[in-house]
Amino acid sequence: MIGDARSESRPSPFCRQHGQPNVITDPAFYAVAIPSVVLLGVSKSGFGVGFGALAVPMMELAVTVPEAAAILMPVLLLMDVMALGALRNNVDRLLIRFLLPFGLAGIVMGALLFTMLDTKTVAGVVGGLTLLFLAQRLLFPPHADSPPPPRWLGALLTLTSGFTSFVAHAGGPPIQFYVIPLRLAPLVFTGTMAAFFFIINLAKWLPYAWLGLLDWRNMSTSVALLPFAPIGVWLGVRLARRMHPTLFYRVLHIGMFLSGSKLLWDGLR
Repeated sequence: MIGDARSESRPSPFCRQHGQPNVITDPAFYAVAIPSVVLLGVSKSGFGVGFGALAVPMMELAVTVPEAAAILMPVLLLMDVMALGALRNNVDRLLIRFLLPFGLAGIVMGALLFTMLDTKTVAGVVGGLTLLFLAQRLLFPPHADSPPPPRWLGALLTLTSGFTSFVAHAGGPPIQFYVIPLRLAPLVFTGTMAAFFFIINLAKWLPYAWLGLLDWRNMSTSVALLPFAPIGVWLGVRLARRMHPTLFYRVLHIGMFLSGSKLLWDGLR
């Protein structure tokens, strides 16, 4: 299983121990899990996963990364359905057809390498790349007549996105490297990302079950968090429809900075 320092000092979260409750009852867990779910909902429907990469690192304060990723699976499914339902008319279908094969290939790669990789290393790499991309965007902003990124770069970044999405639900930053410079309208950007990650997250269920991550305790805990998912989705859709494109991308950059910094910190500490 993916390495985590705390796994050496406590039982595996994926195997129910004798007398272990069917749902996590620690109040400290819900103190970080509920804000994580709301923030993830806002990201799913309003800011194109800019803040979404923070969800697993925040929950890591209370549980291991693989456990947090497993608990979020049903929550992600509900959010994906809600976001796609609200934004289904704002999807760039040509872009989706290009991105999906590479994203799904990344899922396959993540499933095959899952037991051999350290989550902290993956988080650090994703965080560092996110901050480098953000610095490049801010120091050397593209001009209105700048050409779009090459498709080979989009393929590589989408492959990386599928991989990091499988390992730690951190697929947003890599694919943003390619999609943000395309300068889509905010609702089209958000709708396209909602459609992409709906299919990507749906594809993760079978390999997650194969790896033994979807146990009853994780799923029961996820059900306890489901009522908070619509709050974030509703808030995100409302903000996306009212926000000026310039402010939208500024908020997106703030989300990338926060998520990149947290992921890099997790990789280095």
